Amino acid sequence: MTRIDQKFAALKTQGRKAFVSYIMAGDPDVETSLAVMKGLPGAGVDIIEIGLPFTDPMADGQTIQLAGQRALEGGMTLNKTLAMVTEFRKGDDTTPIVLMGYYNPIYSRGVDLFLEQAKAAGIDGLIVVDLPPEEDEELCIPAQKAGLNFIRLATPTTDDKRLPKVLQNTSGFVYYVSITGITGAAAPKAADVAPEVTRIKAQTDLPVIVGFGITTPDAAQAIAGIADGCVVGSAIVKDIAEGKPVAEVLARVAALAAGAHRG
Repeated sequence: MTRIDQKFAALKTQGRKAFVSYIMAGDPDVETSLAVMKGLPGAGVDIIEIGLPFTDPMADGQTIQLAGQRALEGGMTLNKTLAMVTEFRKGDDTTPIVLMGYYNPIYSRGVDLFLEQAKAAGIDGLIVVDLPPEEDEELCIPAQKAGLNFIRLATPTTDDKRLPKVLQNTSGFVYYVSITGITGAAAPKAADVAPEVTRIKAQTDLPVIVGFGITTPDAAQAIAGIADGCVVGSAIVKDIAEGKPVAEVLARVAALAAGAHRG
């Protein structure tokens, strides 16, 4: 079992929903993003998603695109991202970490070397949004063999014909994108999302976590209430972009986490 599997097993025993938070590695600098990352578990975060900065992030809205640009302009790289995870692991060996990004930096590094380094750093799972199921032999299968979860996204346009293909090699959890579009867009409505979560759960035993557009504790509670948990990214990244102190960012995270845990 990976740390992700262990976390969901523990949450199930506790009767709690998962709160997943996203930050961009190196935004606005390594020191600040590492300080935020180290504070996330204490703020109630169950699973950390860390973004790997990339020049052409096609699934991301403006907030996260700009975060990636700031990180890249500050000199953030794949090596520095993995080093940041390694540093985090010195003080926390239990919180699951999911690396979220795009395939180009991984391909450039070489899949085998990347997986070896990611595993050594303490990464537990991958979300690579531009690799469809048809390309599973490229990274998904090798990642699973290396002991990392490969987490797939399902969307409102993933119909019943497509869904089994999306689910076939997914592990850890299913990330349901609650809206059609990019991150940080319109807020999802629980009443609209609930039937989709039910549809996915009818075809998999994996937890279903809902993300995109969740910005308030009430929204986190509502979405977590109809799924196995929720993800918040842009709302946290926006606070970092505005230069708010780390303590203030973490207070916002804690409020969102409390909302999700009430779900």
